[in-house]
Amino acid sequence: MQAAKTSAAVVNAEGLILGRMCSKIAKRLLNGEEIIIVNAEKIVISGKKKSKVAEAKEFLEVGAPERGPFHSRRPDRIVRKTVRGMVPWRQPKGKNAYKRLKVFMGIPKEFKDMKMETVEQAQASKLNGPHFTLEELAVEVGWNRGT
Repeated sequence: MQAAKTSAAVVNAEGLILGRMCSKIAKRLLNGEEIIIVNAEKIVISGKKKSKVAEAKEFLEVGAPERGPFHSRRPDRIVRKTVRGMVPWRQPKGKNAYKRLKVFMGIPKEFKDMKMETVEQAQASKLNGPHFTLEELAVEVGWNRGT
């Protein structure tokens, strides 16, 4: 199992724009790479916080509360779901690509010493307008940091 971790690309998502980063990651997954994303809670979402939170809350209310569909509020699971929307996950190639993705909040001990890369095209420093982190969105829609 250790050999699989060394061959995987570790992407530090701190300060990256969610959609742009996920589209680049999805392409790499479809090309057969194994990707590990760390610092998922520090990903940036562009736009006004108030409108994006309202949009997310409206999305989370869809469906019956007892039967679903159930939508996660955790930042790492939001990132996984975003990438899933960018791969053909119902087809075998998409399922295999999606299985090669791992997303973590923070940096786990086993990845601290590994060389981390970033996605240059997705840097939030290129944004001129308002933006906020995925952690702020998750807290606003009901994520409890302790779980």
